[in-house]
Amino acid sequence: MDTKKSLAPTATEADAAEDKAAENTPAEAAQAEPAQAEPAAETPAAPAAADVADVADVADDADELDAFDDEAGDTPEQGSGVGSAASAIVAAGLGLVALSGSWVSRVIAERQTLIGQIESVSATTAKEKIAALYGDAWHMTALVNGVLSTLALLIAVFVLARPAFGAPGRVLPVWVRSVSWAAVALGLLGVLVFGLMYFDLLVPMPTAAE
Repeated sequence: MDTKKSLAPTATEADAAEDKAAENTPAEAAQAEPAQAEPAAETPAAPAAADVADVADVADDADELDAFDDEAGDTPEQGSGVGSAASAIVAAGLGLVALSGSWVSRVIAERQTLIGQIESVSATTAKEKIAALYGDAWHMTALVNGVLSTLALLIAVFVLARPAFGAPGRVLPVWVRSVSWAAVALGLLGVLVFGLMYFDLLVPMPTAAE
């Protein structure tokens, strides 16, 4: 009987246990609240860092675009230059054809030769016959080819000088300028050679013994 009664807690011991539980519960709750609040405070930090990184990337892209625009603005304007390219090729072709002998000059020289044969019938001296049969055709060949060389020279000079009177900063492509300078050289050479031929300075007119 005495053993069973000693196992049952008394009213005083029960009240002490309840007071101790009441004192420990707020402290444990206070320690648990910061542990639960820390993840909640850390959660918004990740999106904020990502937003800052995105803003930095956008700013870098904008700076690169501005730099590219500045470089593009500093580059001289490059026109298509289709007309200038075609004119340069035509000028070089005319200069080359004139130096090698054009079909037009050959046809005109043959016509002048036929006229000279007709006129030589009435010629009284050997000099007149040579001039009618050979000299006039020679001069016509030099004249026609000299005109073609002059045209080639004028067209090439026009192509090279055109950007100076066009839009500011406009530059011809390198190959167009190269072809134009080649045409200038061919034109000058043709004008010089055929001018000397026309005035019988390069190759004198043949003469006959009296």
